[in-house]
Amino acid sequence: MEIPLRGDAPILLFDSGLGGLTVLAEVRKILPQAPAIYAADTAGLPYGTKTEAEIAARVAGLLGRMSERYAPRLVCIACNTASTIALGMVRDVLEVPIVGTVPAIKPAAAMTRTGTIGLLGTAATVRQRYVDDLEAEFAAGKRLIRYGAPELVLAAEAKMRGERVEPAIIARAVAGLREQPGGEAIDTVVLACTHFPLLGEELQAALGEQVRLVDGAAGIARRIAHLVDGQAFQRSAPDRAVFTAEPVGHDALVARLARHGLEKVERF
Repeated sequence: MEIPLRGDAPILLFDSGLGGLTVLAEVRKILPQAPAIYAADTAGLPYGTKTEAEIAARVAGLLGRMSERYAPRLVCIACNTASTIALGMVRDVLEVPIVGTVPAIKPAAAMTRTGTIGLLGTAATVRQRYVDDLEAEFAAGKRLIRYGAPELVLAAEAKMRGERVEPAIIARAVAGLREQPGGEAIDTVVLACTHFPLLGEELQAALGEQVRLVDGAAGIARRIAHLVDGQAFQRSAPDRAVFTAEPVGHDALVARLARHGLEKVERF
């Protein structure tokens, strides 16, 4: 006999750090009544510099233990790197719906007028066969210029702690796209890391207003809403953020998390 789903079963959003808050913000717009847990693997940050084997083992192990502890109704891997590498393994291990995060190449291909698209991601994401397949399926006949910009991850984390974003970091990421052959024709940039929309203002200023930035957070939220459609929601405790390591800049971070409806912060 199937056990009824508890109304307070949370949606669990998982990321290496704070980038997945961009996905949570979109989920809140559609499902404000849904209980949520935000899980950040800060002990493993950054993922983009790790090997595929390290990421797959770490993500599958953590989500297995988190699912046992929190009994979520759905897990969202709100991290492009983890999704492109570990999504299949996690789906094999867990018995709840799993929503991954993929680079928004399809909508970018529909938007571009020059036919040249930039893609900013982590080093691990930009080299994945998964991205090759998305390009072949949705951007055939267009040019996709990729650049791994790991510095942006830590810059986004620092910004969330209230620290200044170093302009040189933004400039290096933009130059990494523009200085490749055909880079001057880029008119659309895919932010293929959930951290990068946190730096949207800085990236937009450096790229110019004629360039459109695209990320997948809204589409992920719609997918989550579809999968939980018709389910009952009830909060029996405040929504929380859990970290695998003590977060840096704790006080400023707690205030930022509270603005996302995450009222408790704890170690996992």
